[in-house]
Amino acid sequence: MALHILFPWLALSLLLLLLLLLLFSVKNFNNKKKKNLPPGPPSLPITGNLHQLGHLPHQSLWGLSRRYGPVMLIRLGSIPTVVVSSPEAAREVLKTHDLDCCSRPRMVGMGRLSYNRLDMAFVEYGDYWKELRKLCVLELFSTRRVQSFRHIREEEVASMIEFIAQLAESGTPVNMSEKFMDLTGSIICRVAFGKAFPWVESNDGKFMDMIREAMAMLGSYSASDFYPRFGWIVDRFTGLHSRLEKSFHKLDVFYQKVIEAHRDANKSNEEVEDIVDLLLKMERDQTELAGVRLEKDNIKAILTDIFLAGVNTSALVMDWTMAELTRNPRVMQKVREEIRSCVGNKKCVKEDDLHRLKYLKLVLKEAMRLHPPGVLIPRETLGHFKLFGYDVDPKTRVHVNVWAIGRDPGVWEDPEEFVPERFEDSPIDYKGNHFELLPFGAGRRVCPGISMGMASVELALANVLHSFDWELPKGMTERDVSMDEGAGLAVFKKVPLTLLPIKPPYKIKK
Repeated sequence: MALHILFPWLALSLLLLLLLLLLFSVKNFNNKKKKNLPPGPPSLPITGNLHQLGHLPHQSLWGLSRRYGPVMLIRLGSIPTVVVSSPEAAREVLKTHDLDCCSRPRMVGMGRLSYNRLDMAFVEYGDYWKELRKLCVLELFSTRRVQSFRHIREEEVASMIEFIAQLAESGTPVNMSEKFMDLTGSIICRVAFGKAFPWVESNDGKFMDMIREAMAMLGSYSASDFYPRFGWIVDRFTGLHSRLEKSFHKLDVFYQKVIEAHRDANKSNEEVEDIVDLLLKMERDQTELAGVRLEKDNIKAILTDIFLAGVNTSALVMDWTMAELTRNPRVMQKVREEIRSCVGNKKCVKEDDLHRLKYLKLVLKEAMRLHPPGVLIPRETLGHFKLFGYDVDPKTRVHVNVWAIGRDPGVWEDPEEFVPERFEDSPIDYKGNHFELLPFGAGRRVCPGISMGMASVELALANVLHSFDWELPKGMTERDVSMDEGAGLAVFKKVPLTLLPIKPPYKIKK
């Protein structure tokens, strides 16, 4: 077709599309007048409030919530979205109305990387999710299984400490952000696969690059997420669809290698059963979850949850905690003295020692208050309900801004200050029982792997602080440590934390 004929048709098609969107917006506006909807900022006819999200949505939404209140309605493209920013409102969503708010929206990146929602984290609420959740709680992340992997955590942490000790000998700074990510990756590999495979252990960095790219894809918004009917057209032009497919293909090839290696392996009875062993046994037994047979893609989807949630979350908690300790020498000295007085001059901290490290636990709570790993994990409502007297309709997205709750001056005294002592004699924990502190969520969708992740976090930080004193590179002061954030599905340190390890003045037993 000649270009002079094609262009008028394209222009007419775009005009009709805009008119349809405008009519849709007017219809929505008329419907809104009949309901008591939450307050919120004015929205534009087509894009809604997308222009107000910025590069750090959790911070932008916090700013808006201070003006419009702890229950706020915005429109992201064509999607109505309720943002909750106080402990009281979070309690209503995550406890009182948990069943109404416990589903997940269909989002492009999450859907593709979870093998069309065959995982637990991103699948909609239903019988399949219930059965998979039961499997995770009773089998994959049970207390017994977490304890069975204790030797893996201790061995991998010891390996990291030995590596840092070599750098300390030569006076070489350590990229702690990278080391924490490598550590959690190694632990998760051994927990899931029983060993660190050669392609994981290689020094070319391809394995962690694959994980980082997949996490970026999970945290990237596509046009289809906000315009389900026609957003796919935009995604094709932006290249997001192609990038997502490449990321998915790399993960899929990796999982296939792992599964084939397990099927070909001859394990002795003495070897600890890893997660892939368990899942493959269920596949052989033709196990069904709510009528869905557990097959290869289900196994791969579960592995995606374990990797992308397990590796990232634990590493970020370690990274932010170490950064806060570096910026606050008083707290660093206090927690280091506690660890060394409890452990003495033993070579390393063991998991049996962790229950005595009370101040370290306060430090971790304070770090997760200021830097929760997942800040705006989307939920979707199943039915209509009232939230503080406001109408919330079905198919509304709900974001609990846990970052904003952790910095609410109405809840916390001097909320921007790093003061672990605020948790002394406080019953507040991070397991979803107290809505002032929600780093891992709450309710039906609370993270089932909290115990597994925090066991690694506590052990790693205790050993890092026991084995070395830490200094900043020459010319830097505590205030020079960047706390700038980068946002995706989780909030990460934009500038990696680099520190100089110094061996302590006393002799550590071999």
